[in-house]
Amino acid sequence: MWEVIVSPYGMFMSALLAFIPLLWLLVSLGIMKMPAYKACIIGLVLSFVIAIVGWGMPFILSIRAALEGVVLALWPIIWVILAAIFTYNVTLKTGAMETIKGFMGSLSGDRRIQALIIAWGFGGFLEAAAGFGTAVAIPASILIGLGFNPFFAAVICLIANTVPVAFGAVGIPITTLAKVADVDVMQLTYYTALQLTPFVMVVPLALVLILTKSMSGLKGVVSTALVAGVSFAIPQLLVAKFIGPELTAIVGSIVSMFCTAMWARISPPKEDWKFPFEDKDATAPQKNAVSLTDQMIAWSPYVLLFVLILGTSKFFPAINSTLGQVKSMLFIYNGPEGKPMGVDWLITPGTLIMIAAVVGGLVQGASITALVETFGRTVVQLQKTILTIVAIVSMAKVMGYSGMIAAIALALAKVTGPFYPVIAPAIGALGTFVTGSDTSANVLFGALQKQTALAIGADPTWVTASNTTGATAGKMISPQSIAVACSATGQEGQEGAILAVTIKYCIVYVIVVGVMVYAFA
Repeated sequence: MWEVIVSPYGMFMSALLAFIPLLWLLVSLGIMKMPAYKACIIGLVLSFVIAIVGWGMPFILSIRAALEGVVLALWPIIWVILAAIFTYNVTLKTGAMETIKGFMGSLSGDRRIQALIIAWGFGGFLEAAAGFGTAVAIPASILIGLGFNPFFAAVICLIANTVPVAFGAVGIPITTLAKVADVDVMQLTYYTALQLTPFVMVVPLALVLILTKSMSGLKGVVSTALVAGVSFAIPQLLVAKFIGPELTAIVGSIVSMFCTAMWARISPPKEDWKFPFEDKDATAPQKNAVSLTDQMIAWSPYVLLFVLILGTSKFFPAINSTLGQVKSMLFIYNGPEGKPMGVDWLITPGTLIMIAAVVGGLVQGASITALVETFGRTVVQLQKTILTIVAIVSMAKVMGYSGMIAAIALALAKVTGPFYPVIAPAIGALGTFVTGSDTSANVLFGALQKQTALAIGADPTWVTASNTTGATAGKMISPQSIAVACSATGQEGQEGAILAVTIKYCIVYVIVVGVMVYAFA
């Protein structure tokens, strides 16, 4: 590790110098509103120059560190995102998404229960299976189609799209964080699920309160909201403990959707709650019945994805070990702390999602030509995102290998001492606010969290997990997430008003997480 601490004040001066690329991201994205891909490319250049000039890192090793970041960004991070959005685009192309939307809207006439099933359950599933804005855009558009006020549809979906974010896009934030911070992925998954459990059970209640604007709005649906939360939390915790991050939120959201819908049928509210502007006596429009076969065809990519992930998991060691042998070992960065990085070609979520998307698309009637065209459009759609992720992951690698992250960690440990775990989740929230991505926040600050925890003698995996837990809170105030919500609901220009609502919940969320992380660190 490269050092520049040469005076009593060297530690803090070094930390300030190392913080410049991160400060640039805060200013360029949060204040200047610069496009993320431009800001992150400039941030990479800044980190590269500071690593060489300030830390004396050899030029060739700086190049190697950045190149390792490029490889990590492309595989598995970008591969997962590309496959997930491709799956969504295929369902749009074949019309299957309209079938899915119609089914979700037919489960209850009570607006509160619709919000729990669609924004919470279905939104959680979309975040777990695809991520990248789909969990806000799709549920919000469904809610508006059912008659929801667009503003509150956006707010509700943003707040609902918090806790599932930690395991979004088939667990990519957690698997990435485990690699960046070099911690055990199973323990990290379980600790993250533990930290999130209280919020999983409380957020459905909060959604009802936000929707109805009063405590009386809970009347008749308290049990339904509790069922929505508990039926999500328990399966998520069990899967996190025994299977891993890929299926954690997928299983939790599916069980929650099913249990919430069933409980709403078994114990419905005495009177369906409607918005004040609605005619309470109006008859709901009749929907065309969709056969079970058509529903299965519409859901086929997601059903197949579930089967593939479970079938290749450690529950089936023979399949897992056989497919796991198809991998490459790359030794890119050969400086201090460098080590070979493994690239799994088959046992990786992106490949499994892509297989499910192609097979599911064929089942839905898409031709090979249509699938190829859809894939090409998806690549074009994500080109700026690809540049952003490549730049930010490379920047994190340069900062980590040069010692810049270590310098920030030492200064934070010195200033906060044993109380550092209190602010650890806020750092994760800051990362998501800046980048719009839990995965990117983990790449930026994962190594920082672990090194700071080691410096103060705290459990490094527990504190590292708090980065992604805090990042879930930052998701609801991220300018990128709010922009997606506004675009999906036709609320362009209302970004500030939505932020004013969500930021209050974000602050409470982060404070509670910080206290909890400190108590068990």
